[in-house]
Amino acid sequence: MNKNLWLFIIPALIWGSTWFTIKFQLGIVDPLVSVVYRYLLAGTLMLSFCFLTKKKMSFSFRDHGFMALQGFLLFGVNYWLVYEAEVYLASGLIAVAYSTLVFLNSGFGAIFLKRPINKSILMAALFGLSGTILIFSNEFLGLTFSQETIVGTTITVLSVVIASLGNITSARNSANNIPVIQANAYGMLYGGIWMGLLALILDRPFSFDPSTSYIISLLYLTVFGSIIAFGTYLTLISRVGADKAAYALVIIPVIAIGISSIFESYQMTLYAALGVVLILIGNVLAIRQKKKEPAL
Repeated sequence: MNKNLWLFIIPALIWGSTWFTIKFQLGIVDPLVSVVYRYLLAGTLMLSFCFLTKKKMSFSFRDHGFMALQGFLLFGVNYWLVYEAEVYLASGLIAVAYSTLVFLNSGFGAIFLKRPINKSILMAALFGLSGTILIFSNEFLGLTFSQETIVGTTITVLSVVIASLGNITSARNSANNIPVIQANAYGMLYGGIWMGLLALILDRPFSFDPSTSYIISLLYLTVFGSIIAFGTYLTLISRVGADKAAYALVIIPVIAIGISSIFESYQMTLYAALGVVLILIGNVLAIRQKKKEPAL
């Protein structure tokens, strides 16, 4: 099987489940503090791996600055907002919002990296966006509209924008010959430190939940949701670009909504089902587009 295809499948499958797993991190421990634990642990594990395997770990101050920026955006604020959003919204809905990353990655890529916008990919992304709107139709039409929905949706939108900027920062780092593994190792550690400082500033309590569900979910999110999923996804960005790589996220809502329907009592409506179909059509169009390009 083509290596790039595996790089699409692995993060999609893992992240399709992590939206639900995050629910087990909510409750006793403040969401921001849970993010601190997750990325300090992930960064420590990755740095240990890098040093044990004797990878190049010496980088310029400028490179460290951009790795710290990647950590702040992608492994810090982004996930803090995701954790906060899950207090208000079902995890499947948040996953659906992330399908719009294709548009943001294309736009920010053109602005910051001077990369041309692929019209075919944006056309495919329109199907994904249409599907997203249909799945959110109950909230948008006011059928289940509430203050919690407004807060959760606002936090989610901000999180998606920050995640896209993190993707672009990662693409910039790869283009400047910073290997993905080392960038992730430093970035995750920096992200954990950034969020730790923010937690101190906001006077968030550094409590810990010793329950089995919290510890297992923390380890799963650290090893699979952070180290493995981000390792494959950001490698994909370095190979095919941030806009095309974002299609690894388009299939995630389908997986996440299925899990949310089973475990969170999320009710699948006709509009939501049609939305899922449109997302899948967009994904198929994107795959066909990629098959026409030798680099993929």
